[in-house]
Amino acid sequence: MKTSRLARETATIGKNSEVVTRRKTRGFAVSINEFAAADARGCLAVKQEDERDDDDDSSSLSSLGISPGPFDIEDTPPLLDETQQKRKRGISTPTTTILTEASSIKLETRTSPRKAGLNGSPTRIKKGKKQPAKKVVDHDSGEVTIHPPPNWEEIYALVQEMRKKVLAPVDTMGCESLADETRSPRDQRFQTLIALMLSSQTRDTTTALTMTRLQTSLPSPHGFTLEGILAIEPEKLNTLIHAVGFHNNKTRYIKATALLLKSDFGSDIPDTIEGLISLPGVGPKMAYLCMSAAWGRDEGIGVDVHVHRITNLWGWHRTGGPEETRKVLEAWLPRERWHEINGLLVGFGQTVCLPVGRRCGECLLSSRGLCPGAVAQKETVVKRKRVKVEKGEEVKEEVEDVVVVKEEDG
Repeated sequence: MKTSRLARETATIGKNSEVVTRRKTRGFAVSINEFAAADARGCLAVKQEDERDDDDDSSSLSSLGISPGPFDIEDTPPLLDETQQKRKRGISTPTTTILTEASSIKLETRTSPRKAGLNGSPTRIKKGKKQPAKKVVDHDSGEVTIHPPPNWEEIYALVQEMRKKVLAPVDTMGCESLADETRSPRDQRFQTLIALMLSSQTRDTTTALTMTRLQTSLPSPHGFTLEGILAIEPEKLNTLIHAVGFHNNKTRYIKATALLLKSDFGSDIPDTIEGLISLPGVGPKMAYLCMSAAWGRDEGIGVDVHVHRITNLWGWHRTGGPEETRKVLEAWLPRERWHEINGLLVGFGQTVCLPVGRRCGECLLSSRGLCPGAVAQKETVVKRKRVKVEKGEEVKEEVEDVVVVKEEDG
């Protein structure tokens, strides 16, 4: 049978050829493992090693921390350090210095040390339970009675104790103490009203400095009186009170108020809440405080942001604004407390129970478990670990950074 030339050459090559099988060397096994690890971690880094004897396979793989047994593609071997991935050299080979720096961050949370209270002793923060005022309705008569918070007297007494130990800005620079005592009673009442108008959205220190500027800068013969405010130009008045918040609006309010006082109230301030509220820029809080400071009559509670915030923080009530807080407090707070509660809580809010960064570690209410809004302070410790490898020796350095984090529990 005739065969083609191509068939004869193919048969000759098949007889003379041998099947060569590549040995599974250590380099081959390492390459397979590295390929699997690289695939699992999203990188492709495959190294080809020189052929080694089969007897060294098991011991070499064990020294690298890789099992010599069957390897599943879903198994992920541990990451190898740069020094472990380097093939070991012989003793006679010159030593290469390898400098590596690895950083690891470890987060730990631990409770901060107890801070010293106002009396110098450590204070442990205890979060209290809310015990609000309760409304009780008599089913027979339909009469509504407000029962005060059960622990309000204890809280009030402790706040008074803390306020005696720390002087607050309101104690020396409050609006009721800024009037010039050398002036007539009428002029002192007018200055008290102006001080309250300036104090809105302004710190007590700024209000006190502005009042001093008015008392010393308004020209003679009237000075800081109703007549002096009527005589001064609005631009000059705005310059004198520029340090307070919203000074442009307050300039217009003060000038308009002076005109109303002269035309409608006999050049004196009103002696009723309704009359005071009718003045431009005067709200309920200013009116009640002015009645108490200027006329000596406590017809209501002057509730500002401090009184509203702190009483809600204590859980005495849950109100949406200062005016609602005033009505709720007046329903159960004894009338003899109406005058002092504003200065008491304003000073407490300026020194201990600040709007931002409350000092619960210094508060007696927190140590006795009376404040539901107590803040527990914790420290987050960030540890950075630096590893320096030189000539096969590891030198470890640890750096600890402390980040203070406050947990708002109120």
